[in-house]
Amino acid sequence: MEAYFDNNATTRMDERVLETMLPFFKDVFANPSSMHRKGQEANVHMEKSREKICEILGIEPLELVFTASGTESNNLAIRGAVKAYKKRGNHIITSRIEHPAVLTTIKELEKEGYEVSYIDVDTNGVLDIEQLKKEIRETTILVSIMHANNETGVIQPIAEIGKIVKEKGIVFHVDAVQTVGKLEVKPKEMGVDLLTFSGHKFYGPKGVGALFIKMGTRLTKILTGGHQERKRRPGTHNVPGIVGMAKALELCEMERKEDYKREKELRDYFEEEMLKRVPEIMLNGKEADRLPGTSSVTFKYLEGESILLRLDFKGIAVSSGSACSSDDLKASHVLLAMEIPIEFAHGTIRFSLGKYNTKEEIDYALEVIPPVIEGLRNMSPLWNEFINK
Repeated sequence: MEAYFDNNATTRMDERVLETMLPFFKDVFANPSSMHRKGQEANVHMEKSREKICEILGIEPLELVFTASGTESNNLAIRGAVKAYKKRGNHIITSRIEHPAVLTTIKELEKEGYEVSYIDVDTNGVLDIEQLKKEIRETTILVSIMHANNETGVIQPIAEIGKIVKEKGIVFHVDAVQTVGKLEVKPKEMGVDLLTFSGHKFYGPKGVGALFIKMGTRLTKILTGGHQERKRRPGTHNVPGIVGMAKALELCEMERKEDYKREKELRDYFEEEMLKRVPEIMLNGKEADRLPGTSSVTFKYLEGESILLRLDFKGIAVSSGSACSSDDLKASHVLLAMEIPIEFAHGTIRFSLGKYNTKEEIDYALEVIPPVIEGLRNMSPLWNEFINK
């Protein structure tokens, strides 16, 4: 049996999405920027997709820019905002648990002379609101906070942060890659100016993302080229991807409540059984509001990579952290920020469920994991030292 528990990295495309996309690879294939009839036919479908996405998010079509990924959207939001508002100041606020697409971008800006404040989180991974308030300065031009963490699934109080930031007239960017399609996301109601998402996280295609830019928010483009997306993001549009992302979001919105309930039930069952069957484990962020399908489990006295490889051998796909940094053997910056000891942080596995997962797969994992952990611990000097104590 095989089980895919890495849905926070990417999801399997919904077959209904694929069927919707197919005509745009071979029939309606023209460049939507072309003035001829075939080009305009493609453009009509693209704009209908834009309207569909905007209706779900509660925003206007003029406020949505299509990109190639969540990473590009984050770069456009962060770099574009600080460049547009550089005369106002040079201070950025973010958290210590952001995705590498945000943290790496901001660290590069720090090297360029921007000042950055990194907000702490508590042991459940929830942002320190009081610290954020204290860090706001006259020169603060951007606050960038993720909606839900990709490793732990912990959801941040974005609406509360949005209210604080808006009172100061600061641009507020939210990386919502992990929440759009899973939760109800209404950026305007949350006080957000810039919001990032990506199609492949909610059963749509890879290679397409988007950025909400609230009307009136200034943004300097970071790519040069054509005049697409009202001169905000040049490059030939990925029409099949855009159509597919819109269809995927439409389906997720229709089925969201049912999927949420089902995934949460599976995750809770998985965690309850794990606590019974495997000693010396921790469920990270368990006391916080989390995404329904995300479970971050620390197996004390072990290395996450060895667990991952053993489970992979058994047909179970999991992650030891963010897929974008999974080749980095350093302990997760997210877990360290939550004050999890580094020797334990190394033994953490992320199980992220999706709508295609079944109870049979969970039961299979619950059969496989305990003996895998026991076998690895029998070879672990740290575990033997713990037992002897």
